[in-house]
Amino acid sequence: MGDTPSDLTSVARVGCAGCAGVDMGVAVVVGVGPGLGGAVAERFAREGFAVALVARGHDKLEPVRERIVSAGGRALAVTADASDEASVAGLFDTVRADLGDPDVLVYNAGAFTRGAVADLDPKALDQAWRVGCFGAFLCARQVIPAMVKRKSGTILLTGATASLRGSAGFAALAVQKFGQRALSQSLARELGPSGVHVAHVVIDGMIDLPSTRAWFPDRAAETFLSPTAIAEAYWQLHAQDRTAWTQELDLRPATEKF
Repeated sequence: MGDTPSDLTSVARVGCAGCAGVDMGVAVVVGVGPGLGGAVAERFAREGFAVALVARGHDKLEPVRERIVSAGGRALAVTADASDEASVAGLFDTVRADLGDPDVLVYNAGAFTRGAVADLDPKALDQAWRVGCFGAFLCARQVIPAMVKRKSGTILLTGATASLRGSAGFAALAVQKFGQRALSQSLARELGPSGVHVAHVVIDGMIDLPSTRAWFPDRAAETFLSPTAIAEAYWQLHAQDRTAWTQELDLRPATEKF
């Protein structure tokens, strides 16, 4: 379901290591935390990408940045609010100034609010949509021009079971994820002919995080999705030959019912 950043509304350049003279690809991962976002960033860094790590709070970024740097990679940590247009513009201004135009955008941000429709705070629903869907739209707009000009690029969007099915009590999640899936389909059809690969990944199950393990302490490890395994699938999507692109991929544990 993605990593949900903590609160911060402004863009701030937190730190960059090894960013001078970058001549490899640039990957921007929006929604970095201890689970999937961090795993994806580290996977692309291992391939030589300079990686921009983005979240609302610095506390989630620094551990990932340190691991990438200690392994000899390049990482720029930037705090931003993906639901705010000015904040997103500032984020990508910083990325372009420090690293260059992004070759890859991974949008992993989301806002989880649970509750029956009759009980949902309208502001909470609006914020969930703004983070999960509108933010993806804002970020995609920032990378499209350079990708189209270059005739290459990859945009990957993290979906969930709620991308396909609205369950009772999960309307706020379904609204943002349905919208994000629709956005991915439109982007793929618009940008594919220009050489830009857009893929939507349905994470059908619970990602293995300390928080999910705490919620379900009695569940077997194999019933959770490994962030590292998901990150490998993201890398393979980026590496696909353009004669056989995937637009939507669903991932789930072998034990998951669907």
